[in-house]
Amino acid sequence: MSTAATAFVPVQTRSERPSSTSVDDFAQVTGLEFEWKFAPLASFKHLTTDALDGSPTAFTYSESAGTSVNWIDRADALVGSAGVPEDRASANAWSSFEKAIHVLVSGEDSAELVLRRDRFDDSARAAHIVIEAAANSKGVVILEQSGAANLSENVEIVVGDNASLTVVTVQEWDDSAVHLSSHFAKVGRDASLKHVIVSLGGSVVRVNPAIHLVERGASIDSLGLYFADSGQYFEQRPYIDHVAADTRSRVNYKGALQGKGAHTVWVGDVLIGPHADGTDSYEQNRNLVLSEGTRADSIPNLEIETGNIVGAGHASSTGRFDDEQLFYLQSRGISEEEARRLVVRGFLAEIIQQIGSPALEERLSAAVEAELMAAEGARG
Repeated sequence: MSTAATAFVPVQTRSERPSSTSVDDFAQVTGLEFEWKFAPLASFKHLTTDALDGSPTAFTYSESAGTSVNWIDRADALVGSAGVPEDRASANAWSSFEKAIHVLVSGEDSAELVLRRDRFDDSARAAHIVIEAAANSKGVVILEQSGAANLSENVEIVVGDNASLTVVTVQEWDDSAVHLSSHFAKVGRDASLKHVIVSLGGSVVRVNPAIHLVERGASIDSLGLYFADSGQYFEQRPYIDHVAADTRSRVNYKGALQGKGAHTVWVGDVLIGPHADGTDSYEQNRNLVLSEGTRADSIPNLEIETGNIVGAGHASSTGRFDDEQLFYLQSRGISEEEARRLVVRGFLAEIIQQIGSPALEERLSAAVEAELMAAEGARG
């Protein structure tokens, strides 16, 4: 066989990435692959190679009318209905979990359910969650995560026709926690999904959503908020797949970085497929650098396979404080420290105010304020 016939050909488009629920179908991770090139592999390689404990872990949740939470078996037909793994860490978790948490939103009155997970430990674990919004339903599902963790997991989101669902995942792990999470969503006809990632705590946090707009009229608002401190690594790689015609997507991620070694990665992929006529899409990522020694990688990608679209675009920026804003505030008698806090709060408030849960919005605003106060203490 000729050399040309056996030469390695890299994946040319995001949609061509191989997928499987079996970890054995993926090569060992070396760190040279594009999907892993920025990540501190030594911190979590065991989650891609070692056996994981997939037994169910206790959780708590707030009961709400029009919602239910149960364990389902891995053989349940719902498992795999939103997507399957596209990397080895995700596949290792899929191969290992025993039961999945099933969250069902069935009411039509915008019920809110909060599911809290804070009972993991330092052992390497696998988990699986399926969030289902029945046709014509409305609801908000908030995943709150804190404490210790050494976790690889998959989260599936299935949004039925004419349903309206918000899913918020909040990472407030301990400083040593490692969390690798792949989200897969399938959005039905005239349905809407708001997907929000909030990462404030943990050593390595990697939450990567793949959203598939599979029916006419499907819509996604993909939002992200992150605040990385010294030594923290936060990664998000949202992928929006416009499959059907007349679909809409808006991607907006904002992050702040402070402290030596703070590192964030955002890679946005939007694919407008050959049958996705009438697509309206825009993605952006903004990063605010608060101190020396930080690094923010931001890469927007857009693939268009049909010329009949409403619009598509992308933007990315990383910068320091706007000196004019600071000067204006200080000229009004506001101290430099308070002026810096006001600028950062205003920068991140755009994301917080879109969540749609007043209690969570208030709590996250307080958490951002605490991050800023801690930064001032470190500088002082």
